[in-house]
Amino acid sequence: MSNLPKVVITDLIVEPLDFERGVLDGYADVTALNAMSEADLIGKIEDADAIMVYHYFRFTKATIDRLTNCKAIVRPGVGYDGIDIEAARERGTPVCNVPDYGTEEVADSALAMTLNLTRGTHFLNSRLRRDIGEWNVDQALPISRLRGQIFGIIGCGRIGTAAALRAKSFGFDVVFYDPYTPDGLDKALGIRNVETLAELLSIALVVSLHCPLSDETRNLIGPNEIASMKPGSFLVNTARGGIVDTEAVIESLAAGHLRGAGIDVLEQEPPQEDSPVLTAWRNPDHPAHDRLILNPHTAFYCEEGCEEFRTKGAQEVLRALQGEPLRNVVN
Repeated sequence: MSNLPKVVITDLIVEPLDFERGVLDGYADVTALNAMSEADLIGKIEDADAIMVYHYFRFTKATIDRLTNCKAIVRPGVGYDGIDIEAARERGTPVCNVPDYGTEEVADSALAMTLNLTRGTHFLNSRLRRDIGEWNVDQALPISRLRGQIFGIIGCGRIGTAAALRAKSFGFDVVFYDPYTPDGLDKALGIRNVETLAELLSIALVVSLHCPLSDETRNLIGPNEIASMKPGSFLVNTARGGIVDTEAVIESLAAGHLRGAGIDVLEQEPPQEDSPVLTAWRNPDHPAHDRLILNPHTAFYCEEGCEEFRTKGAQEVLRALQGEPLRNVVN
């Protein structure tokens, strides 16, 4: 039996563990459980020296309290809302994430959805599947020139900044709302900021979300906020599902207030089969159908990024095992 420290990957990642072992071989034994629920962890992780957690389930206080030797809980990704970071802090266990691996990909995805919606590309493609006789642009009108239109960003951190630079390249007038950015970020990026969320929502053609899910941002965009957006505007969410009331988005699309929405993340993933979102997305007769882009939480992904978050997550584990300063402690 090995005397090396024990590192457990709870979910998502399965053998071969080339990236993780490429970092940890000789320093730790790495195993992957591929658990589908927190209950699957019972009896398998209690003596682990470090845990790597993904997103198939919530990693709660009950599980954290069973850990007897854990030096770090690492989330090899950006969002850590699935881990009870307060419970971990109470036990003196650091929780770390990998905040930078998917910056470009999420920003690219947000702009891809934006362009498909605002240029009418998705709408026309969806309509033509049902009626090739409508071989003209009339059904998608009005379509405005993008140069000078306002691209509104909520949360101008790493990903929001990357989205801002991409939107600028298409001629958008980029405006952001983020009460936590330092003064002068607007000048450094050549964009504008506003003091309130209400102001941003009232002026933007496109609202793109790039903030984390927290108690402060949960349900940040609900029915009232959507109603305050400009008629004919667009909403893009590649951040976290709980930030937006997605059913309210569907209702607004059906009512004709929002003209389009790009949704990569949902409150429940995957959604229930009878959810209003899936109902609208699947049913060509639903008034929101042609105006909704739905993706299965994949804005982050590329092959290179997958290697990066797995490698950087393992590197953070190694720092914890060796007693070195950790880079991205979130609790």
